[in-house]
This record gives sequence, C-alpha cells and structure tokens, in this order.
Amino acid sequence: MALGAASRFSDGPYVLLISDRPSEQRALERAIALVMDCRALSPGAPIPAERPHLVVLDLPPVQAATLRTTLDRYRPSLPLLVLVRGEPMAGASNLRQLPAAAPRQIVLANVFAMIEEATRSAEARRRRLAERVTDATAIVADLFDSAALGARLRRADVERGTELVLAAVSEVGIGAWLAEVWRHEIGVYQHTLGVAGHAATFGAQIGLNRTDLARLVRSALLHDIGKSRIPVEILNKPGPLNPEEMRLMQRHPDIGADLLVAQGEFEAAIIDVVRHHHERLDGKGYPDGLAGSAISDLVRIVTICDVFSALTERRTYRQSATPADALATMVGGTGHLDLDLLRAFAPSMLAGMSLAA
Repeated sequence: MALGAASRFSDGPYVLLISDRPSEQRALERAIALVMDCRALSPGAPIPAERPHLVVLDLPPVQAATLRTTLDRYRPSLPLLVLVRGEPMAGASNLRQLPAAAPRQIVLANVFAMIEEATRSAEARRRRLAERVTDATAIVADLFDSAALGARLRRADVERGTELVLAAVSEVGIGAWLAEVWRHEIGVYQHTLGVAGHAATFGAQIGLNRTDLARLVRSALLHDIGKSRIPVEILNKPGPLNPEEMRLMQRHPDIGADLLVAQGEFEAAIIDVVRHHHERLDGKGYPDGLAGSAISDLVRIVTICDVFSALTERRTYRQSATPADALATMVGGTGHLDLDLLRAFAPSMLAGMSLAA
C-alpha cells in the first residue's frame, strides 16, 4: 500500500478506515463521520499523506500486520484499532484490538474513545514539538554565536541539542519536525536543524545503535559550524557567488574543523564530518580532494542529508525541490554520493516528508 498519495478529502483531522468488508466499511464510515471525518479505503489503495488521528484496520491477519509495520515505521505512535481475525497481534502502547466479530456498537465505542484520546495526545505532541524546536534553535544559535565570537562551545549544549532532535523525530517523524523548523526564518540554523532531522531519521532507518545514532546527529548539528565565521552577506546572497565569495565559502569546512580541534573535547569522527562533508567520491570535492574509501561512512551519510536538505529547503529566492526531484538530482550526480547509502536513504525521505504532524 503506497504512502504519501494526494488526498481527495478535505483538510482537517480524520479517521482512516481500511477494510475489505464493503458493507461493514460503509456502516462504520457513516457512524464515525458523525464525530470526525472518516476516509474509508479498500486494501491496496494509496494512503493519504496527511497524518490521521486514528487508523482502523479491518483486514486479514497478514495484510493487517504488514500495514501496521509500515505505519509504525513512517508514522510514529499513530493510534491503531485492529479488528482481529484469529490470534491477536503483539501489543504496543498505540495499539488496541477487538475481535472482528465484535458488535458494531462496541467497535464504535472504542473508536470514539480513541478519537478523544488521540485529540488530547495530538495537542500535547504539538506542544512538545514546538518546545523542542524552539529549544534546539536556541542551542544552535548559541553554538554559532559562540563560534563566531571565539568563545568555547559547550559539549553539554551539543548533547542537549542531539537529544531534542532524536526525541522529536522519533515521536513525530521527519515531516512534522521539518514543518515546525520551517516555521522559523532562521537561515543557517534552519538548515542545520533540517540536516540533523534527516540524519536522525536515516540513522534510525538503517538500524544504528543509540551511541552511533547520537554521534551522527551531533555531527549533523556541527557540520556547518565553520559558517559562523563566513560573512552573513555571503551566506544569505540570493544569487550565485562570485569567485572570491566562493573561495571564502569553501573555507568553512576547514574553519569549523580547526575550531573543534582547538576546543579539545570533540571526537575525531565528528571533526572528520565537519572538515569533509563537501568531499566527493570522485575526488572533485573540497577542501582536501578525498576520494573513495578515504571518505568515512559517517561523512557519506551526513553529506547525503546535507545535499538533500539543501535541495528541499524553502527559500524566498528559489523554488524548493520535491523529495522525489531532489533524490533524482542526487542519483544523477555521478561521482558525488554513495549510491548504496542513497538507495537506503530514499524510502524514509519519500514517505516521511509527505506526512503532516
């Protein structure tokens, strides 16, 4: 079942009902619609991009289990009511189960109770997300300001920013994280938080353990710290940079890496990302012209997140690329990115960025 399809329904909160029993589907749809918009789909139909308040699955066991796995991966903590045919599924905090043969009034009573719970939960989730983005933005701004002034960067701030990104993305997904980040006109900080969100999503998707995932997100938060020493008129220039401006811009990886080395408490792997996130596999990148195996996996991952974020970010002076167009551009950039990692990156970005909070 495809994710992220365009919706033919009105905007607003809704219940998604997926059933292979037409008569039962129609009856449930009519009753649920008295309380909240209900979008009823047959198995195999594209799922709307907008995050539902609640999903009701009335499907054979294999189809229900497969769809549940897909939803859990791309729509974290989404409330699910499964009408079970046979053995119950393994339990989870977001899952409620009833026998498919349960009386309709019992099913509807559970649906209405879950709608009420989901409404309260959605409000709390929105508040937590807004607070986390606000706090993460303040941390990134302080890091860049400290770097610009030659002050010491506090490792505790980087750790706190990492935890905020990981907590938010694991709860609401990359789409909601970016939507909240993009509400703020914060320039390079916005890009930093976008790259960190993509890194958190990608790292979780490929199964990094907690330690490696945190290192990846820390690297993303710091990857552009050298831009703190680049004149703002160059950073925010709407048109192409002239040769002198480009020369200055291309100094930011070395500036950032040297800054972290001087701090004395950042891992070599993170400094490697900061210095080399603009290298290319074919050796045509900067600042050191590294090629192939000389570029670490951590650098390769952050580079993919960096390029994808830059292509899809909203800018007043240019149209942002869709996730699909951005990925096509990246695949077509022969010699730049690790194509195996890029193939692993694509599914979570295509699905996740189409999902609303």
